[in-house]
Amino acid sequence: MLKRFAPLVPIALTLTLAACASQPYQAQPEAIQPLVSKSTVFPPFEDVTTEKEAAIGDFTDEKSYKLPQLADSILNHGLSLVGTRYRYGGGSVKSGFDCSGFIGYLFKEEAGMQLPRSTREMINIDAPLVARDELEPGDLLFFSTNGRGRVSHAGIYLGDDQFIHSSSSRSGGVRVDSLQDRYWKRTFIEAKRALAMATVDTPTQHR
Repeated sequence: MLKRFAPLVPIALTLTLAACASQPYQAQPEAIQPLVSKSTVFPPFEDVTTEKEAAIGDFTDEKSYKLPQLADSILNHGLSLVGTRYRYGGGSVKSGFDCSGFIGYLFKEEAGMQLPRSTREMINIDAPLVARDELEPGDLLFFSTNGRGRVSHAGIYLGDDQFIHSSSSRSGGVRVDSLQDRYWKRTFIEAKRALAMATVDTPTQHR
């Protein structure tokens, strides 16, 4: 199923290390090249209904289903931070981000959600699992980059098989990569729809 293109940004470096607050760096292949400008705004995407995603909840006509809008806000904010430096344990624009710090910052700023600080805790959140071919923008992606089958890295799905994450200091920090890249296909573990945990009246944060 073709997903909508996500806005990407220029990526100059060819090496990346998948890193997180609790795991060592790993080298990874060449990054994808940008397709569209950072200023592009995401159009709303269609709701996905599968058995695994039943926990998303019963959104009635009287309650605004805000998942797509929250995803757009999170991703547009994230793309504006491409190039922000990587910092182990970092969770702010000023200090820089590690992978879980970057995700936590965006979800708090744009959806008012407080996610666990480490990837090992984040992967255990009570959110619907999403199949690889049912991913939607805003879904959290988890990877095992240490070769032992344990989660050690995370990013946010943009659409069209691409995701944004804070990779490593050597790869330029916040950047966009492709799930079709051999490295990320091999290390991908699972995805979760964390935005399903947001209440329908969660206000979008404004900076």
